[in-house]
Amino acid sequence: MNFIIDATIKAVKHLYQTDITGADVSWQETRKEFEGQVTIVTFPFTRFSRKSPEQTGADIGEYLKSELNEVSAFNVIKGFLNISISNAYWVEQLKTVISADDFAIAKPNGKKVMVEYSSPNTNKPLHLGHVRNNLLGYAVAQILATAGYDVVKTNLVNDRGIHICKSMLAWQKWGIGETPETTGEKGDHLVGKYYVIFDKEYKKQIEELKLAGQTEEEAKKSATLIKEAQEMLLQWEAGEDAVIDLWQKMNGWVYEGFGKTYHKLGVAFDKYYYESNTYLLGKDIVEEGLASGVFFKKDDGSVWIDLTADGLDQKLVLRSDGTSVYITQDMGTAQLKFDDYGMDESIYVVGNEQDYHFKVLFLILEKLGKTWAKGLYHLSYGMVDLPSGKMKSREGTVVDADDLIAEMESTAKQVTEELGKINDFGDDEKQALYHTIGMGALKYFLLKVDPKKRLLFDPNESVDFQGHTGPFIQYTHARIKSVLGRSNVNHQDSLPTEIAAEERDLIVVLSQFPTVIQQAAAGHNPAAVANYVYDVAKAYNKFYHEHSILQADEELVKQFRLQLSAGAAKVIAKGMNLLGIEVPERM
Repeated sequence: MNFIIDATIKAVKHLYQTDITGADVSWQETRKEFEGQVTIVTFPFTRFSRKSPEQTGADIGEYLKSELNEVSAFNVIKGFLNISISNAYWVEQLKTVISADDFAIAKPNGKKVMVEYSSPNTNKPLHLGHVRNNLLGYAVAQILATAGYDVVKTNLVNDRGIHICKSMLAWQKWGIGETPETTGEKGDHLVGKYYVIFDKEYKKQIEELKLAGQTEEEAKKSATLIKEAQEMLLQWEAGEDAVIDLWQKMNGWVYEGFGKTYHKLGVAFDKYYYESNTYLLGKDIVEEGLASGVFFKKDDGSVWIDLTADGLDQKLVLRSDGTSVYITQDMGTAQLKFDDYGMDESIYVVGNEQDYHFKVLFLILEKLGKTWAKGLYHLSYGMVDLPSGKMKSREGTVVDADDLIAEMESTAKQVTEELGKINDFGDDEKQALYHTIGMGALKYFLLKVDPKKRLLFDPNESVDFQGHTGPFIQYTHARIKSVLGRSNVNHQDSLPTEIAAEERDLIVVLSQFPTVIQQAAAGHNPAAVANYVYDVAKAYNKFYHEHSILQADEELVKQFRLQLSAGAAKVIAKGMNLLGIEVPERM
């Protein structure tokens, strides 16, 4: 709406002999209960109009209507000037802007952004929390790329440490000979099974030691299993061949399993970082901080930073024995990523339980004088809960991602078969549709909510074809494709200038797509796109039920409505694609 802003600037100059800029013009979309599409706030102009907000609005409205062919009418409600844009303008928008192949795809803006997401541990499968993480990270990356950024999608894999050794040790003791091939299990599930076995056997040893008179803390430290795991970690760090070989073999199983889950989720990465390669990084940065006085050393040799003046606390950055802590590694990895890509912004998609950690990390890097630290951003998200009893996890603690995906496909199958609209589909086509609907339901339900909010995910509710859901939007797309499949769309120059309110309202919503993408990119918020696409689907269905398309009285009107339908299908498909969601041609 730049032409409205430009004309308002001219109006103020002409009417009140005052120069203003675009930044002085406050505008918004007109509220649904009022006539118009654009609303100008007139209160700021009263200081030089020396009139009431209502009279100021009337003055500017008359000027705009007389000067702009695009303005068909206006009304003033208190200090708000509501402007109606002509039908001819909206028809032209459909013909020349919305119908263009590159509609809503921004030109490169010269800025590079890294989005780091997933970050799994190689001792267990991906779970429900990872699902929200992966879907958020991938959607944010897609949105940023469409908004004009050069995007790098990365995954920092936690592939080392005591938890990894626990799975390795348990497999050595109770699983020799078991492989994904011999058991038929996905590799990540197999390794995760032995992590659980370790935990159960470890707890048994703790109870036995407590019965023998030890305290719980003493028993936890002296149990044979934990000592063996700690010894294995030392052997790994020393590079002992047998331990490294076992580690590589079991991690290989896990990566293959992760790959299958990532494929089902429809997410991908441009670059993997591994903690086994990065865990020693950061020690040079600690030395740098000591030399500059940012860090200080305590009597025991440990290195700290004092952040109490910033409202935080003292933070350990290197243990007294010279070993790294998590934040040491994270400092080094942040430097490595910047050295590799030189990005303007680096987004960490991590749950909100790590809010404090990232606040500390970013502040330390700023105090160290890292100029790129200002571009670090923690995309913090809330937990996902399931209704009690809805799903059982494999181990009864967390919900496995593969189980969740299978549940979604099963629910989609049940709901789709009850509707009875796919009897002519082949078996393979049915299975592909169940996956598309199930994943669309899951992704949309998780992405339509602001990332910061905790949410309750109900698989059955998410597959409702009539609600605020992914399948409702997918079904709308399939409906449009069905209409378009029954007639050719001729993109003709001549289109009607008189259109119905439902047609105009749909074009208005479609025209907002580029702005929504930019807003979602700026806020790192896929929910903005998700809710927008739902608005498009609702607007299309309202138009569809009010107006005949293929049986329109005139060919000119029919072609206009077909073009409008094609524009809606394109925006829905593009919008859902930004969320990583497929839209079927028929369902």
